[in-house]
Parts: sequence; structure tokens; C-alpha cells
Amino acid sequence: MIQKLIRKIEESRAPIVAGLDPMLSYIPEQMKKRAYEEYGETLEGAAEAVWQFNKGIIDAIYDLVPAVKPQIAMYEQFGIPGLTVFKRTVDYCKEKDLVVIGDVKRGDIGSTSAAYAAAHIGKVQVGQNICRGFDEDFITVNPYFGIDGIQPFVDACREEKRGIFVLVKTSNPSSGEFQDRMVDGKPLYEQVARKVAEWGDACMGDSYSYVGCVIGATYPQMGETLRKLMPKQYILVPGYGAQGGKAKDLAPYFNKDGLGAIVNSSRGIIAAYKQPAYAKFGEESYADASRQAVIDMREDILSAI
Repeated sequence: MIQKLIRKIEESRAPIVAGLDPMLSYIPEQMKKRAYEEYGETLEGAAEAVWQFNKGIIDAIYDLVPAVKPQIAMYEQFGIPGLTVFKRTVDYCKEKDLVVIGDVKRGDIGSTSAAYAAAHIGKVQVGQNICRGFDEDFITVNPYFGIDGIQPFVDACREEKRGIFVLVKTSNPSSGEFQDRMVDGKPLYEQVARKVAEWGDACMGDSYSYVGCVIGATYPQMGETLRKLMPKQYILVPGYGAQGGKAKDLAPYFNKDGLGAIVNSSRGIIAAYKQPAYAKFGEESYADASRQAVIDMREDILSAI
């Protein structure tokens, strides 16, 4: 799957992943009204509004971006109907030949991680049948449990030719409370990066590993250091746009081949119509605003890297 991601990035000339992280406040009022009229002001009604919103955006941008990243918490808040829409969104994106990165940030003791891996990038045997759960192409993983928690995901990557992005240096302001702590003379995030490189060596594609990492766009100097420590890792870069990351800061995340990183934007794309630059599109044309935001983001990133 890492090879497909690279191919689609090269074809689209867009190292962009659109974060499908819907909130009810992002969804146009008329779209919510229609969903509530059919399903009531219920979890089912909210989930239907999210589905229609997602579908509109996917239809508008699938030919421009190589990948999408649905954040599962935004669906879990609506209970079982929300999770059904998460799965429906994954399947629809795959129909559009998009690479799907499930932002699930899983990690636990070995047996639990094995179940998480089976649910999201692997399979489970039910009687004589082999079944797949959510069936994403990549997922995000928390390394806090060490190799016990990571190995089941690496095994699934190897067996299924799918991938993981391990949290190394996240984009949130308080990430340094733990990630910047000094351990044996080096910040913890560097120690994690070395482990990610080690884990990735055991799970290589043609030129990049199935084991990638997450490094926030808000820390470009750290990104430069971490890029050198993990030359074979694809970097998922959150924090562009709404969280303060700038295109000019992204160059260190890429390798000399122009590959090696994919930049996430969530509300900057899916809620673009709420921004002054795209307000002319209005609520009814929210998906057209998202498409224009992707085009502008692509030009911004390419001009910088």
C-alpha cells in the first residue's frame, strides 16, 4: 500500500491528505435540517448529516488528492450510527481509489494491539470465513507501550501490505510535556524516532517502509532532525494551516526525491467555506469551496518544496 500512496502522490502532484474530521458545526444548516427531518434530532440524524457532508466533499476532491484521513473520534461521538458512517466513508473512499488513513491512534498490550490491528488493517476469522472490519489502508499508532504494543501492527503491515504511522512528535501545543523530555541526553521524540526506524527496517516496501511516522508541521526544526533519523519513513504531517503550520516550513520533511511526506489539512479543507477566502461559495457550494482549498494548498506546498 505504501507503493500505491507514493504512486498517487506522484500522479496528483499533491502530497496532501484531506482530514475527514466532521463536526456538526461544519455541516450546512440545510443539510442538517434534511437529515433531522428524516431521522429526527438523534444520533442517527447526526450520522446521516455527517455522511451526506462527507460524500459531497469526497465527490469534489477525489481526483485531486491521493489520500484521506478520517478521525474516528468524530464518528464515535455519535455512537453506533457514527461508526457505521465511519465504515461507510472508508468504503466510499476506496471506491474512489483513495488511500485511506484511519486516524485511530491505537496502542495497548500485545493481545489488545493484535485485535486493534485486525479490526483496522487486518482480518479476523469467523468460522470458515475471513472477514475484515473497518479495512483502512493505514492507521495511526501510539508507541507508548513499546515493542509489545507495536509488533502486532508491524506483523499486520507485513502480512497485509498495509501501513502504520507511529506518533513521534505531535502538533499540539502541549506535546512537549512528555515528548521533549530528555532521556539519555536526547529528547524522547528522538528516541522514539530511532525505534520507528528500527521497526521500519523489518517491514520495507520498494524504497519506503510500511512503518511511517507522525511529525507536526508546527515544529520544522525538529522535523529536519527527525527526517535524518528516519530516511525510509513516510511522514504524516498534521498541523498545516489551521494549527499554524506554514508551507515554507515543510521542506525539511521531504527527501531529495521530493517524496517522503504527506501533509494533512482537516478543517482547512472540509470547512473551507467558513473561511473569508472561500466565503463567496456559500453553504450550498461548500464542496466547491473544499475543492478550491485543495487546489490552493497544492500550489502553496509545491511552491515551498
